[in-house]
Amino acid sequence: MDNTLSLLLVLALLLWTSPFIAKALRTPTPPVEIILGSILAYYGILGESQYFDLVAEIGFLYLMFLAGLEVNLKQIVTSSRLLIRKALYFVVSLGILAFLVGMAFHLHPIVIISLPLISIGLVASLAKIYGKKEPWLALAILVGVMGEIASIATLTILDAASGVGFGWELLVRIGYLIAFIVAIYLAYRLLNLLFWWFPELKKKLMPRVDSSDQDVRLAIALFLALVAAMLALDLELALGAFIAGVAISAFFHHEKKLEEKLSSLGFGFLVPIFFIHVGSSFDLEALEYPSVVTGALTITALMILIRVLAAFHLRKVYSSIDALMMAVALSMPLTLLIAVATIGHDSGSIGELTYYTLVLASLFEVIVSMLLIKLLSRFRKSLRAKSR
Repeated sequence: MDNTLSLLLVLALLLWTSPFIAKALRTPTPPVEIILGSILAYYGILGESQYFDLVAEIGFLYLMFLAGLEVNLKQIVTSSRLLIRKALYFVVSLGILAFLVGMAFHLHPIVIISLPLISIGLVASLAKIYGKKEPWLALAILVGVMGEIASIATLTILDAASGVGFGWELLVRIGYLIAFIVAIYLAYRLLNLLFWWFPELKKKLMPRVDSSDQDVRLAIALFLALVAAMLALDLELALGAFIAGVAISAFFHHEKKLEEKLSSLGFGFLVPIFFIHVGSSFDLEALEYPSVVTGALTITALMILIRVLAAFHLRKVYSSIDALMMAVALSMPLTLLIAVATIGHDSGSIGELTYYTLVLASLFEVIVSMLLIKLLSRFRKSLRAKSR
């Protein structure tokens, strides 16, 4: 009881103070929450609890749900074929480069899988700083959506492989995954047609004036239903959460207040708990091992490098500086990298040191990428000023 009481008080303090600390350090809040969680756990201030583990797991799934909300299917469909083709080239090139680099450096398969991961969670936060109208940021979100879908599919297959190994049962799981995606696509087409014929149905599902928060209830119901579907199919739960977010974004993208409500619940409570929990699982004594720090720095450098190389062909569509900024913006797969590290560690595929290396790399990537974007943005402004 005392442990639970102290844990709640510490979490309350972290939830309240971490944004202030992040603002003072001019750093995104998630890395600060991970670092604080790690420090407090190291000194025994932040204890363990099954409730803490459960809320953290829900926080991760909800973060994937919010990532799905960032996906604008209409934007992808209406984008030019040239841009979509270039975006696909980037995602495919990233996978090929990750494999080649992994083979060249004799990296662990889990690390190779980690290199091309893309997550738009932190990319969305850049829009609040630089504005969504920035060409490089709009391009990053478009490419990031495709990359995140591919990354979550990879995460799902990795999770299945860690449970059943590489054999016939894995093929069965992949078959379930393909069948589920096809079913979701058919449901999307059917609902699209239904809402086209009966547009008033949207208003009934999500009334504008509603005292019972029916919009939030529908969103959470869909979130839970698709997570349950993944649980029944024994697939990665994050995929169900992500697709639920995409579905809400696709059919109710005009409901801006809904997105604000869902984001407030996530980033104000559930998601920070997840990041603090990740920090508490990182043992600071691992920093005494040089291989952990050098390994994390190497992974960070390789992740940024392969993205810059994969974005080389995009300079023909956008300027070189925009393509470079887009590549750096997509070098922060914080949540997915931690997810892969957790799956690898829980399945016994990687040891403690490799797990700590990947978690540390996820922090380095955010710090280095944010700093590089800030420097590139200033350089871009100076070039514009000189050209006038």
